[in-house]
Amino acid sequence: MNNMPTLTHSEQQEAAERIHALMATGMSSGEAIMIVASEIREREAAKKDD
Repeated sequence: MNNMPTLTHSEQQEAAERIHALMATGMSSGEAIMIVASEIREREAAKKDD
């Protein structure tokens, strides 16, 4: 995946849980993955700006 930071096991679990929660609301898996990936990229970019 392009521009994806390396995640710890715990962060990977949190991302998977977030994806599952979004899918439980009726969202497609692809859309949920895109949203979570975007959130992770934004969070990592904010860390680099600090």
